[in-house]
Amino acid sequence: MTYARLKSFLLRFRDGVQGTITVEAVVIVPILFWALQATFEIFEMYRYKSVREKATYTVTDMISREQAVIDQPFLDGAKQLFDEFTNDLGENQLRVTVVTFDSSTNEYSVVWSQIRGTGPMSPLQTSDVATDHASLPTLGNGRHLIIVESWSNYEPRLNAGFEPSVPVTTRVFTGPRFVENIQCPSCTPSS
Repeated sequence: MTYARLKSFLLRFRDGVQGTITVEAVVIVPILFWALQATFEIFEMYRYKSVREKATYTVTDMISREQAVIDQPFLDGAKQLFDEFTNDLGENQLRVTVVTFDSSTNEYSVVWSQIRGTGPMSPLQTSDVATDHASLPTLGNGRHLIIVESWSNYEPRLNAGFEPSVPVTTRVFTGPRFVENIQCPSCTPSS
């Protein structure tokens, strides 16, 4: 085929209006279907994380308003409340930690830390937070900070190219509202 004939053929092919949309449909429909699946899955992941953040804020607020001593049943109830809010009885974990600040050493220390549920988190130790100025707020000397963290495992409903499970974590902190510090005598202090 000569150059002139090849050029003529390509120009006719480009300008041709005859035919069916079968080829285009075979190429585009799977892409559109995947995009629809991925859009649904991304929305669902954000909804999943948003619900957990709201539940973590609620548990944090509940603990910060507590004027009585916190005990093991209280923390078990906080985990149950978290599960009810998230409407998920799957693999969820909640870590509640109270941290204090010493301005003379410019370090944080853990007063107590407790875990509820199953997952990869373990109670925080003082060595984990002692110099964590980048992620913890500046506190006055002797002030306490409540940190509530959650971990859940999101499993996509559709196979749209995502991981088989995605870890979802939240972290919220606040100070006690009505008392100087949150007491938990049955909680073992973490060194």
